[in-house]
Amino acid sequence: MAFSLALPKRWQPASVWALYVVGLLPAAWQFYLGATGDLGADPVKTFELFLGLWAIRFLLLTLAITPARDLLGWNYLRYRRALGLLCFYYALMHFAVYMILDQALILSAVLDDVIKRPFIMFGMAGLTMLLALAVTSNNFSIKRLGKKWIWLHRLIYIIAACGALHFALSTKVLSGEQYIYIGLLIAMILYRSYRPIMMERRRAARRPATAAASPTKAA
Repeated sequence: MAFSLALPKRWQPASVWALYVVGLLPAAWQFYLGATGDLGADPVKTFELFLGLWAIRFLLLTLAITPARDLLGWNYLRYRRALGLLCFYYALMHFAVYMILDQALILSAVLDDVIKRPFIMFGMAGLTMLLALAVTSNNFSIKRLGKKWIWLHRLIYIIAACGALHFALSTKVLSGEQYIYIGLLIAMILYRSYRPIMMERRRAARRPATAAASPTKAA
């Protein structure tokens, strides 16, 4: 039997809201540190990088929901929307800090910075796609779009690729932590590519058992 930290059904809706609160606490704490002058010599850059890192973490947690269910039997699908939206919130805050505090909303400065550091374009592309996913992360959009909703939300893997590139190219020398996060993002993308093959093999393995059971029932 697969181990799972499943909550009683009556607690599950509250646990989703609790996830939002807990998920936003790091940003609130870091903002407090910035407001009290405790973020070091370059508080804007520190805050900006902090928010980007948490966006990556929530992106990884969102992508991990499916492998955890497939491979370990852990069913946390009810939390995937909240994790995805937390990823979007952190990415949006990361972008807002860059635009408002770092570049002072001077578009010419932003364009010059993008030319000097092209990896910023990968981040902006990922955020644009995240916006589309965030806007449609509701039951109304699921019913309205039907199968198109599923295809739209597969953009999460392109977003993961953009995030990995943005994160990898943001520094000249990668740290050990960056290698871990980038490696995990690549692993999630590769798993998504392999998953249809794995699921087909599982279905094929079940067919002989089903066929063997049919004559017994008939008899």
